[in-house]
Amino acid sequence: MTLVSEVRLRQVLDSRGNRTVEADVVTESGGFGRAAAPSGASTGEYEAIELNPSEAIASAREHAVPRLEGKVFVGDQRDVDRTLRAADGTDDFSEIGANSAVAISMAASKAAADVTGAPLYQHLGGAFRGEEFPTPLGNVIGGGEHAEDATAIQEFLAAPVGAPNVQDAVFANAAVHQEVHDLLTERDIAAGKGDEGAWAPSIEDDEAFELMAEATDSVADEFGFEIKVGLDVAGAEMYDEDDEEYVYRETTRSTDEQIEYIADLVDEYDLAYVEDPLDEDDYAGFAELTRKVGDRTLVCGDDLFVTNVERLETGIEQDAGNSILVKPNQIGTLSDAVDAVELAVQSGYQPVISHRSGETEDTTIAHLAVATGAPYIKTGAVGGERTAKLNELIRIEQNVSRL
Repeated sequence: MTLVSEVRLRQVLDSRGNRTVEADVVTESGGFGRAAAPSGASTGEYEAIELNPSEAIASAREHAVPRLEGKVFVGDQRDVDRTLRAADGTDDFSEIGANSAVAISMAASKAAADVTGAPLYQHLGGAFRGEEFPTPLGNVIGGGEHAEDATAIQEFLAAPVGAPNVQDAVFANAAVHQEVHDLLTERDIAAGKGDEGAWAPSIEDDEAFELMAEATDSVADEFGFEIKVGLDVAGAEMYDEDDEEYVYRETTRSTDEQIEYIADLVDEYDLAYVEDPLDEDDYAGFAELTRKVGDRTLVCGDDLFVTNVERLETGIEQDAGNSILVKPNQIGTLSDAVDAVELAVQSGYQPVISHRSGETEDTTIAHLAVATGAPYIKTGAVGGERTAKLNELIRIEQNVSRL
């Protein structure tokens, strides 16, 4: 066991050009880890608090760093994360900022792995991890909070559920992304890209479904395995609390109508995955939708659960959803994220490890997905900060299986 000897914090840029927190953790034996905090555009009301990076760094230097340096063993991730919570003293990291906390937490895990010489996924998950790999969900067409004047539904995802390995799945998602571009070009529809590298054309949701169906069918024929479609509806962003309705471009839907609409989409397009179909406080709505379609698709809570064990417990009690999106920065530490994964698995929920719309080159979530045996990971389909994680998954898979 080796103590943390130094924690260095700085501001760097994320993929949207915004400042974020990067942490270096150095151990007394020379171990080194570096990690950077991502940031979301579509954020849940109950997420841990992200502070202005300069304020987060100043507060962490005052309250957390003195408790870590020379006092905490880097290999004890639970103790590292308990120390961060004790230094913060709040339930939501509003003192030192979840961005400082998660950067330090992830950097410490990398330093510990460096000390032992083990890959990060093995340090986090143990000697017997590395036999299961997640299916990547690739964001291909995007709108909502990620792109203006685009689809109302926030993300249309490629889900290569039949892929025999990570490498083929990653390549298939990139091919679907390219195929959609070609189809848009054929239709003379211009499209820039949203925050996560997905195409953001000014089209209706119906046309996006058509494009996704055609592209996934074409690429599935080329690659020889099944590729389904998934959605991130971002229901909380659509929901108008005053009028109690979901607001699409030209349409509004009551909660009952929203549930029926999503259930119909699941059947019409054989959706593999539906994230945040309803508002972040609507456990009953999630439960009703899960009752209708939970036997044939994942009903995933992102803003509903915010990687928070207490909110997940409430969902489990009500059978709300059958899947949880896990974002370490939503809750502030790796220990809290792993707790959410373990509770989900114990309760029959499928965990999906996820990136954020504002990302960095950090690849921690690729290792976290393998370490926890998560069946899915959301990392986007293209773009440097997205492919950094996808390529790391390919490397892990190759090192384990020697593909």
